[in-house]
Amino acid sequence: MKLYSYWRSSAAYRVRIALNLKQLSFETIPVHLLKDGGQQHSAEYQQLNPNQLVPTYVDGEFSLNQSLAIIEYLDEVYPEPALLPEDPEAKAQVRSLALDIACDIHPLNNLRVLQYLTGPLRLNDDQKTEWIYHWLHTGFNALEQRLQKTAGEFCYGDNITLADLCLVPQMYNALRFKLDTLEYPTISRIYHHCQQLAGFALAAPEQQSDAQL
Repeated sequence: MKLYSYWRSSAAYRVRIALNLKQLSFETIPVHLLKDGGQQHSAEYQQLNPNQLVPTYVDGEFSLNQSLAIIEYLDEVYPEPALLPEDPEAKAQVRSLALDIACDIHPLNNLRVLQYLTGPLRLNDDQKTEWIYHWLHTGFNALEQRLQKTAGEFCYGDNITLADLCLVPQMYNALRFKLDTLEYPTISRIYHHCQQLAGFALAAPEQQSDAQL
């Protein structure tokens, strides 16, 4: 079982949490997103993942990209602990929360978007920061409202779900960008609670073999 990963990739971070929570042994294959013009663009990696993104999960002859697809696959093959509720309505709510983060917040501040802003579009650092803050606040304002209705100890009730696996890396990024998170008490509470758990702590960017501090 291998995971092609970059230490600070939010999407790879999600999958690392899932693997840790399910206590699965895996080999991390670092793909540095900045070195050599971005190792994800190499011909060898493109054969594995034409999208030129991380993570990519490989188990024998089976390979899969897209973090949420990987996590749901792992949840079906290794069902304990379950990361999605059994009840169809609850399951749909968890998926909806996860997609709010993974599809509507994360992509707008992803590395390749930021590189395009400062490259071809020639935005300066202040303009890039304004872009980051605008989309983080837009996403977090809505997410905070939703979580105030669904959260217990975690995003949906008192069990870890797919939504928490998406929230933690996104909050990590927000803090890295020095976003003021005081207006998001529910998001902050869940994030700090999850950080106390081994499955999340071991998946943190700074704990990875390719981390550059």
